[in-house]
Amino acid sequence: MQSVALIDYGSGNLRSAEKALRKAAEGMTTPADIVVTADPDVVARADGVVLPGVGAFAACMAALSSREGLIEAMGEAALTRGVPFLGICVGMQLLAGRGLEFGVTPGLGWIGGQVARLTPSDPAAKIPHMGWNPLTAVRDIPLMAGLGPAPHMYFTHSFAFTPDDPSHVAASVDHGGLFAAAVAKGNIMGVQFHPEKSQGSGLRLLQNFLETRA
Repeated sequence: MQSVALIDYGSGNLRSAEKALRKAAEGMTTPADIVVTADPDVVARADGVVLPGVGAFAACMAALSSREGLIEAMGEAALTRGVPFLGICVGMQLLAGRGLEFGVTPGLGWIGGQVARLTPSDPAAKIPHMGWNPLTAVRDIPLMAGLGPAPHMYFTHSFAFTPDDPSHVAASVDHGGLFAAAVAKGNIMGVQFHPEKSQGSGLRLLQNFLETRA
């Protein structure tokens, strides 16, 4: 049985992410054990890692950094051992080099780029961006398998991640202008939307992640 570490650092969407991951795991031929943890030893040995997140970039990064050895353990799993890693919402944003919310805050820097406030060109596009939107330019990668060209996902955020390398954008979304809805750099992946709130499409994406192997 593979173990998937769901990082517990006080994120508000932890329990909904846990519930959705367990639901997604039910349909797998190879069982997945979803372990909610902040234990560096458990994270470093996991077969997959999920980093949830809601709220402000700086606050989430501070909370993550306050758990001794946790960021290092995440790096051991994802960067050294190459296991699949998925960031959700602010968990995706933390993959960036820096966030520009309430000043400049260094991120994990695993995918080069920055997180800045959304500035829609269309005045009808309200901020925060909340609700259902179809994805566009969906890349043919295992994380997106079976979702179709324009799956609808649920978003709630005011900031967005712009990767330095456009090839790291795995899907886009239009809310008064295009921005990254998903990113991927090898085994490092992230989604700006909430798959745990995106019904069937979100569960399929989570199952795709759980079925990814190092």
